[in-house]
Amino acid sequence: MTSRTCISERLRLPLISAVAVSVIALSGCSGGAGPQAGPTATAVVSPAQSASGSASATPSATPTPKPTPVYKPADAKGRAQNVPVPVKPALADKNTKEGLEAFAKYWFALLNYGFETGDLSSWEGLTSGSCEFCNVLKRSVAVGYKEGRWQVGGRLSTPSVEPNFKSGAASQQVVVQVIQEETQYYKADKSVGRSPAAGSNTASVVIATYSGGHWAVSDLHPIR
Repeated sequence: MTSRTCISERLRLPLISAVAVSVIALSGCSGGAGPQAGPTATAVVSPAQSASGSASATPSATPTPKPTPVYKPADAKGRAQNVPVPVKPALADKNTKEGLEAFAKYWFALLNYGFETGDLSSWEGLTSGSCEFCNVLKRSVAVGYKEGRWQVGGRLSTPSVEPNFKSGAASQQVVVQVIQEETQYYKADKSVGRSPAAGSNTASVVIATYSGGHWAVSDLHPIR
């Protein structure tokens, strides 16, 4: 090999190396473009983002709360509406002085509910059929609400309840102060019925007996 050949070979080798490096670089850029295009074209969505997107797309419906019925006392235009039903205290079933007092208040609350609505069913369940004055009250309410009639006023309150409890006695006595408002009566056609009953402030003696785990009124005596 002549010196000219050696010089020619030395010049060719760097040229070949440069071309090879260029080819490798170009192939590297060309080959890398494919995988890089994937993530750029399709964004990766995390589970949290997916759930957030679904929630915003389909919001959950919020239930509309039902309006609370509003109590409306009776007037010349019609009956009372949404009258609260008296709730029986747990103490009212206890065979004690405190239980007897709680029962007497509850019993008169049911009677007042009957005067406002004409419904004495719960009151009757705690009242003996042999109680004469109780039957008078029952008939009075029945007449006041007969054939579409209704009553206005007549509400009862019991500001004083004094049980005379004697342990072991077959029956117990409770002295109750009963205040009743004036009562007006209306017919189904909204005309005035019989003359109004005047209000009163009297005392009554309630006779109660305890049996089967609860109290019941066996008699009622107004004090004249």
